[in-house]
Formats: sequence, C-alpha cells, structure tokens
Amino acid sequence: MAVTTKDIAKLAGVSQSTVSRSLNRSPLISKKTQERVLRIAKEQNFEFNANARSLSTNISNSIGLIFPDDYMEFGLNLYFGALHTHIRETVEKLNYDLIIGFEKNKYTDTNTIRRLVAQKKVDGLIIALPRINSESMEFLSKAKIPFIFLHFHQVQDCLSNTNQIYADHLHGGYIATKHLIDLGHRKIVCLSSKDGQEFEERRNGYIKALIESGIAVNENLFLFGDRSFKSGFSSINENLKLFKKATALFCHTDIMALGALEAFKLSNIRVPEEIAVIGYDDIELGNYFSPLLTTVHQPREEISSLAIERLVQLIESNPRRNHKEIVVKPSLVIRESCGTKLSLPK
Repeated sequence: MAVTTKDIAKLAGVSQSTVSRSLNRSPLISKKTQERVLRIAKEQNFEFNANARSLSTNISNSIGLIFPDDYMEFGLNLYFGALHTHIRETVEKLNYDLIIGFEKNKYTDTNTIRRLVAQKKVDGLIIALPRINSESMEFLSKAKIPFIFLHFHQVQDCLSNTNQIYADHLHGGYIATKHLIDLGHRKIVCLSSKDGQEFEERRNGYIKALIESGIAVNENLFLFGDRSFKSGFSSINENLKLFKKATALFCHTDIMALGALEAFKLSNIRVPEEIAVIGYDDIELGNYFSPLLTTVHQPREEISSLAIERLVQLIESNPRRNHKEIVVKPSLVIRESCGTKLSLPK
C-alpha cells in the first residue's frame, strides 16, 4: 500500500499540512522539522505527487482576499491597489495563490465568502471590509476555516473574538495635527468624510491634539467631502473665506488633499507659504504634485505581512482559541506642503 502524507504526519508527530509544507520546502516550517519529515518520507519510500497531495489533504494552496464593493473607485483603488500588490507578493513567496473577490456577486447576489469556502477553493480568508454582513458572519462562525479581518477595525460585539489587524487611525489623526501645531498653526481646517469609522477616528485624533495643546475645537473648521479629488477641490473652492484666518489644512485622504492643492493654486493661495497642507494614506500619486504632499503613511506593508503571517499560522496549526487583535501605528511622511515653522505675530 502506498504511503500517504497522513502516514508521514503520524510518524513525524506533525499535521498533514506541515508535511505538505515541508515537502514543498516552505520557509514557514523550521529547518529541523523539514529535515525530519523529509527523512521519514525517504525511509518510507514516499512518492511525492502535488496533485495527489492536494486531494488527500484538502489543501488548495490558495488564500481568498475579500475587498469592498467600492474598491474600483479611483481614490480607494490607489490605496487598496497598493495593498493588493503587497499581499500578492507576500502570498506568492509562500507558494500560495491569491483569489480576489467581493462579499457578493453583483449579478447573482450570491455570497462569495460562502461559495469560496463551500467549494474548498481557499485554505483561509483575508477580509478587508468596513462591515461584514450578518449572513457572512454567521457562516464564518460555523465554518471551519481560518480568517482575518484586515485594515478595517470591526467593532461589532459578535466579532470580539476574531483575528484583526488594522491601523491606529486616532494616532494618525493625532500626529498629523500635532505636527501642524508644532509648526505654529492654531487655526487648522479639518477636511474629513462621514463615510466610515476610520474617518471618525482621524477626527478624534485631530481633536485630541488640539485639546492637549490648549486649542479650542471650532466646529466651523470642519469640512466634509466624499474622499474624492473633486470633493477636495470643491470643499476648498466653496469655503475660501475660512482661509483668510486659517493657516493649515488637514485632509483625511491624499486624494482630497490633492484636490485642495489644485483649488488653492487656482485661487492664487500659495502652499505652503500661505497655507500648510497634510494628507492621509501616502499614495504614490502624492509624489507627482507640486508641492510634494506631506502625509500620514498607512502601514499597508506591515499590516498585510502580519495578516498573512497570522493566517498561515492558523492554516498550519489552527490555534483557533488564540485570537489576536494587532494595531499598527501610522507614521508621518514630511515633504514640502507644510513648509517650516511659522513666525506668527506675538
């Protein structure tokens, strides 16, 4: 009778997936374990067959990545496109394939998460959704498949015992505003969005920095857009009177900040000489406008690497009881659009 990976796993005292990874020379398996598995496989005259391995262990060697429906919107796509690229590179280095999907098929209305899992197309899921619907959550709670929430912080009570990796947007809002305050600015306009918890957290960071510095929070300095270049442009163009006294602008997306730069340019308001501007996301496009945009860097490389590392751990050993919530702090990228410290009249 032919020796199977199940037989080798039993002899080596490891899981079948660890045997599979060892046979594939996966960097996720220690050298010592790989050598033991390979030695036992040789002793048992095991004939390695990738297709047979996949069928016998129910391993697809694929990871599913679920993005929001508005992924293709220009502003969002610049960020999520970069996130997707990094996830793909990391996944493929680990000899996995990546399957991209959205929560529901817009033509058939079928649940993509349920379909990928039921058809055994993936070994695990990375879910980058602002909120997950009740159907998907109920299915995942019963399905025996590892999954991780990425980028968006899930706050529903039913998701308290899940794996989550996301950025600390309160900190991001705080460091951007604190930088402007340290440069001498006291009247700072905040251009945000009402669409999503992450923007509320950025506003809270803005407010926290003001309060800590003894600066009154002025509701008249809050503007709201829809995260797009057009809304950044129109928000400034329609509120130019604010900048007769305000000396700085904190935009909660880079795309809105770039729209604001264009509006200031057409109104002959010089950046950074007359108005300092900070964006948020650190998209590559910010490197092609003048002045170069100071921004808050979203740690997309770090959160995606941590997510994949954690998900593969779950796939390999399935420690379902050891849930992790990892929060990564954004950082400030200082370029030209904030200028230097103000010399304000005493």
